[in-house]
Amino acid sequence: MKLLLSTLSLFFMLFNTSAQEKLPFYEIPATAETYTPQNVLGRMIDGLGFRYYWSTEGLRPEDLAYQPKGAGRNCQETITHLYDLSTVLIRLTTTNFPQKMEKATMSFSAMRAQTLLNLQAVSNRMKASENVSEFDTKKDGKITIPLYNLINGPIADAIWHTGQVASFRRSSGNPINSKINQFSGTVSE
Repeated sequence: MKLLLSTLSLFFMLFNTSAQEKLPFYEIPATAETYTPQNVLGRMIDGLGFRYYWSTEGLRPEDLAYQPKGAGRNCQETITHLYDLSTVLIRLTTTNFPQKMEKATMSFSAMRAQTLLNLQAVSNRMKASENVSEFDTKKDGKITIPLYNLINGPIADAIWHTGQVASFRRSSGNPINSKINQFSGTVSE
């Protein structure tokens, strides 16, 4: 029985590790050959995904519990807010990408994975669009949420909060991997 439990535990750890290695944004995808509004928007999401990947990679329970003095969110609550922002982006870009589980049942690693997958789906949707004006939210033929609000709203907010996660983890004694290059979106080995 003990051997069976040990074997199952090892299998789960290996499966979990290999699943995390396949998450998007370990590095930023190659750049498009042309500058189009669609590619620029997609690249903004790629940059966010890369920063989110590395801000959340290897977080410990004490990092997730870290909260600056005051009444703000702790790190896990900020990560939950980032997940929520990724679902807002899914909805506002009319990206057909279902969530694998209910938010209330997600562990940190499941929420991290789903957020990264959401960002990848949004990036792909933006890059594949015919015209960025399709991201203007319309009701009865009138624009109710212009694309610009998508940029300065949930996209900018997600970039902001990803930086907070990076700061929180540094403050709790677990800085981001020093081998990442934010400008090129690569990792030196």
